Amino acid sequence: MGVELKKPWLKHYPEEVPTTIDYDKRTLQSFLVENAENFPDKVAIHFMGKDITFSEVADSAKRFASYLQELGIEKDDRVGIMLPNTPQSVIAYYGTLLAGGIVVQTNPLYTERELSYQMKDSGAKVLVCLDILLPRVNAIKEETNLNHVVTTRIKDYLPFPKNMIQPMLQKREYGMVVKPEHGGDTHVWTTMLEEASDEYVEHNIDPEEDLALLQYTGGTTGYPKGVMLTHFNLVSNTQMSEKWLYKTEFGKETILGILPFFHVYGMTTVMNMSIMMAQKMILIPKFDVDNVLKAIDSQRPTLFPGAPTIYIGLLNHPKLNKYDLSSIEACISGSAPLPVEVQEQFESVTGGRLVEGYGLTETSPVTHSNFVWQNRRSGTIGVPWPDTDASVFDPNTHDELEIGEVGEIGVKGPQVMKGYWKRPEETDQVLQDGWFFTGDMGYMDEEGFFYIVDRKKDMIIAGGFNIYPREVEEILYEHESIQEAVVAGIPDPYRGETVKAYIVLKDGAELTEDDLDQFCRKNLAAFKVPKLYEFRDELPKTAVGKILRRKLVDEEKEKMQAEHAE
Repeated sequence: MGVELKKPWLKHYPEEVPTTIDYDKRTLQSFLVENAENFPDKVAIHFMGKDITFSEVADSAKRFASYLQELGIEKDDRVGIMLPNTPQSVIAYYGTLLAGGIVVQTNPLYTERELSYQMKDSGAKVLVCLDILLPRVNAIKEETNLNHVVTTRIKDYLPFPKNMIQPMLQKREYGMVVKPEHGGDTHVWTTMLEEASDEYVEHNIDPEEDLALLQYTGGTTGYPKGVMLTHFNLVSNTQMSEKWLYKTEFGKETILGILPFFHVYGMTTVMNMSIMMAQKMILIPKFDVDNVLKAIDSQRPTLFPGAPTIYIGLLNHPKLNKYDLSSIEACISGSAPLPVEVQEQFESVTGGRLVEGYGLTETSPVTHSNFVWQNRRSGTIGVPWPDTDASVFDPNTHDELEIGEVGEIGVKGPQVMKGYWKRPEETDQVLQDGWFFTGDMGYMDEEGFFYIVDRKKDMIIAGGFNIYPREVEEILYEHESIQEAVVAGIPDPYRGETVKAYIVLKDGAELTEDDLDQFCRKNLAAFKVPKLYEFRDELPKTAVGKILRRKLVDEEKEKMQAEHAE
């Protein structure tokens, strides 16, 4: 009874979901090697019309590992991967781990400045990138530890005739063609794999202590920090995911890979899940609604991890009803709050289940989720996953708060990071007695379900009132004309901050500020109603579709500074 009182959520667990798991204390790469031996001809990757088997992925990963070791990569050396979702991104990831290296995932959209910072901070010696990114990489190479750059092309894994057409499309989109030559410190992917042996030196790796990954946080507060994730952190979170989705069967699922693998959410729930569970993953390098709908219609994925903006984009496609989405059985939405209307509409269209989850880079990433098939609730991030403890703390004193009180959410479990790379003081601020303090404000109800009210740093204080943007956004999403909305606190000389809403309307919809003001006043206390509205064609987002609230706030500050200067 004591455990149930302390963890009231456990009584809601379906009998199929274990409260504790006997995790494999193995390296991530061992799953690829094992499944390639057991299921050599099973399709591991479907990429734009081409199928690649587990044995082919494993063979290429071994060759990549061998080549890295020839270049001088030793145990714990860092290797950067700057790729969209392509076969190369999977092969380079597991090849780096086979070589004993630590993966540093890098966003292909990074500017020279962002890339330089990350390469310098991580100390990466090798970087894998697309050919069109080579000029950007070469521009910063000398100021980093990078000794070698491996370049690859989207077309390298495309079937005929797509492999002939793609370079023309690339030239049209980017206005350039880059043709790297293999030699010196530049290595061409296809030549490299042809030249490499599949013999590599296996290092002795402790899954619980040795790092698999340096995953940089988004950097919404100061410089991005490298999150140190061990093999065990990532294996345990993937195995939690498998147990949570208890209706899934080993080797029989197809997972849609829209979420980028350079983000830990896509890496765990698509790539690592597929490799560990011998599933097929459908790789989509760039979110394009038409291509995603066609892929679902033709490839029949059963699992579809995503973010609210992805589901919203699909639901608002004018020809949605021409595609068969009925293969989808389960989706866990993360990265941002999931509006109830989106959940209900998506479930009615697919016949599958879409639930909200929660996690952070520092937790590999998932800590909470709603139950997929039973005991479901809307408007909550759900309950902690197996072996995961969570509580709510006073953000200043870290004293545990009572049920229903709003405070900072803390989590504890095998998926919690080892710490921040080369930042012991910042690690000590967020990791205390095994608890990781998330920076997210929320509360737990009597049944053990958790609710996020907002980021600690996103809370708006206007005229002495605490206003949580998420609450206002939930109301805005209820309006039938609104496709996307985000609320931010912008500087106000009188109230300290004032509430501003940024709105993207559905195609063909018309809405005025007065209409919105009246709508909000019916549903919100007066002090929470936005004082300003701005209609936009689109909102700034991260690669996983998370709306960048801080970017909008920074834009407002710059605008005010410019006006003041005049």
